[in-house]
Amino acid sequence: MSENKIIDGKEISEKIRKRIKSFGSELIEKSGKVPGLAVVLVGENPASRVYVRNKTEKTKEVGFQSIEHKLNEDVSEEKLLGLVEKLNKDDNVQGILVQLPLPKHINSDKVLDSILPVKDVDGFHAVNVGKLWSGLNSLVPCTPLGCSILLKMINDDLSGQHAVIIGRSNIVGKPMAALLLGMNATVSICHSRTKDLPAIVRQADIVVPAVGIPEMVKGDWIREGAVVIDVGINRIERDGKNILVGDANYNECYDKASRITPVPGGVGPMTIACLLLNTLLTSYTQFDLEMPDLSSILKDL
Repeated sequence: MSENKIIDGKEISEKIRKRIKSFGSELIEKSGKVPGLAVVLVGENPASRVYVRNKTEKTKEVGFQSIEHKLNEDVSEEKLLGLVEKLNKDDNVQGILVQLPLPKHINSDKVLDSILPVKDVDGFHAVNVGKLWSGLNSLVPCTPLGCSILLKMINDDLSGQHAVIIGRSNIVGKPMAALLLGMNATVSICHSRTKDLPAIVRQADIVVPAVGIPEMVKGDWIREGAVVIDVGINRIERDGKNILVGDANYNECYDKASRITPVPGGVGPMTIACLLLNTLLTSYTQFDLEMPDLSSILKDL
């Protein structure tokens, strides 16, 4: 396999975190304050625990303060909302992340919308969603933001390119569409009720699978030379081993694609890097300092 085809999200995310650390050091020097990222974990979901541990490590790595709150699975919605309100008022907290999924007895939308929009580093608050779709500056969901950075590194001008997103979630599919429209791509959002999905995907210059179905996208779905940004991360058993695979069949799609993200090591590391990027950007706002342009932070990666 040619390394030139593989989009190394791990390497790119490391470069982004180094930039965040550099800009963060200047921010701390100017403001006399250290950006704080609060992560709230409810319950003992194994995948969530791994994500939170990784986020905590990377937060400390860039010189930011990591603040963890772990709550029992049976915590009341009222108590969780009370914690979010406390974090909203805490001047040492510039970013708040409530790890999803939440237990079924808690209204996730209500909790996410209780976070102050300026501290909503996940970009899920209705205010930030509205700003994104209106083309205004906002905090953008981390995974789509990471995908857009990878695409810009491949081709800074996506004008007229046809991007097909498979999945319509508020976390990935919809914000990814908004970002791609902002990059002048032509966007198709597909989902479980889309008719003849393979035929639509075959028209795509860019394919973004984000449905959580292991290896759903086959090689013969991919047009020769297309770019595949695989958001899926699925744990399956193969040959007696537990492995991680994407929503695209990597080996099949590799042969057709011009560029492709691996799983793991593609989009995943970018998500955490963009969480820290959002924390950096909103810290400028909360410290009353002029925010640098995103392109200046990401310049010449």
